[in-house]
Amino acid sequence: MNPQAKIIAVFSGIVALLLVASLVGWLLSRRGPDGGGDTVRNLNARVRAWWGMVAVLGACFAIGPVATLVVFAFISFFALREFITLTPTRAGDHLPLVAAFYLLIPIQYWLIFDQWYGLFAIFIPVYAFLSLPVLAVFGGDTTDFLERTTKIQWGTMVAIYCISHAPALMILHPDAPPGQGQLLLLYLMLVVQISDVMQYVFGKLFGRRKLAPAVSPSKTVEGLVGGGLAAVGIGTALWWMTPFSPLQAAGMATVIVVAGVCGGLALSAVKRSLGAKDWGRMIEGHGGMMDRMDSVVFAAPVFFHLTRYWFPA
Repeated sequence: MNPQAKIIAVFSGIVALLLVASLVGWLLSRRGPDGGGDTVRNLNARVRAWWGMVAVLGACFAIGPVATLVVFAFISFFALREFITLTPTRAGDHLPLVAAFYLLIPIQYWLIFDQWYGLFAIFIPVYAFLSLPVLAVFGGDTTDFLERTTKIQWGTMVAIYCISHAPALMILHPDAPPGQGQLLLLYLMLVVQISDVMQYVFGKLFGRRKLAPAVSPSKTVEGLVGGGLAAVGIGTALWWMTPFSPLQAAGMATVIVVAGVCGGLALSAVKRSLGAKDWGRMIEGHGGMMDRMDSVVFAAPVFFHLTRYWFPA
């Protein structure tokens, strides 16, 4: 089966699952005068959001890699906006913020489009990190300078650099058949999101012991173990859409799950330190863009570089 046929097969399976989820959600909402309660309403909101996200991703895959890059560039833009909104800055930060939104995002994604891996991998961690404090100096405000600069650098790192590694999977193997890179991106997103969903489900059904109550009260040890194992199992079953063997797919899926959990916890800690429950309200049932991408933030670069190292061609 060629990569394009595999993409169609995967999307067909996703649509079938969403149809089942929509039917289950509708049936549950018919039970009782309160529409099934908050849990059912949250489930239906998440399913509706998933329909929208799958439709956008499917349209991007149909149009081509450039459309996918553009969509992820906007994802980085909105994620960075949410991060900066929750981490207040001062007037003296105007220049580095303008550079982050209107220079770093387009340059980083252009480097992916140009398949310039050498610069793509170091552009933000080296050149942007050195430039942003210098630009802030010209704002003439030294109040909490280190704290303000660190916020902008960290926001740039997670919202632009880390997220950009997801669509960069499309250029990982330039000589591969068309669609192979898109399959890697789809594999990453599926394992990450399945892990999030299954951890939520297992946590609701069996959760007893809190994983990190001060950081993420809803996460439980049972949810992590059950949901993580389910995601690894599904990731292993999807080996056929990757260059991995079943055993290698199990290892890669495990890495994605672990990195995703670490990303979710780290960014939840940032939210809690700022007194916020969600990063925003952009996606119904999911909060903000960063709420949906927090697991991808850590998983994407780790998966990208491991795949590049172990499967160079």
